[in-house]
Amino acid sequence: MDTSDSALTHLARRLGERLLAQDLYLTCAESCTGGWIAKTLTDIPGSSQWFERGFVTYSNEAKRELLGVPAAVLERHGAVSEACVRAMTEGALRHSRAHLAVAVSGIAGPSGGSPEKPVGLVWIAWESAPHRLSLARAHHFDGDREAVRRQAVAAALNGLLRLLDDP
Repeated sequence: MDTSDSALTHLARRLGERLLAQDLYLTCAESCTGGWIAKTLTDIPGSSQWFERGFVTYSNEAKRELLGVPAAVLERHGAVSEACVRAMTEGALRHSRAHLAVAVSGIAGPSGGSPEKPVGLVWIAWESAPHRLSLARAHHFDGDREAVRRQAVAAALNGLLRLLDDP
């Protein structure tokens, strides 16, 4: 998967064109990517016509306060889990006027991993309010911190494109 700046820009442009054509708005809730998805999207001129807002919820407290992720989800499953990213997309949609949401939470490294949740594990969820569809997937990315984060951004954008192509 190409994760160069130009490849990410190309994905964001394609995504913006599809969102605009369908008159939809997008929101994102990011943890390990630290706003990189929102930055990639807002680098595209005219993105205000289809990008509604982004949430950078790096800490568990931010996930609870800004997105309404239940404390029980974080205690039982942790921030890097399917349950957490699904709750993040739900919260992002609830706290915005967007129609689609993507959420990312993972362990970019170089430390912080465990045998159960190794460095490179990233959970991504996508939710479409118009189609009442919610998907989540675990990814295991290789490389250093930047490589893991770049791959997470690319996977998040590709997942949104797939969601729009085949709701």
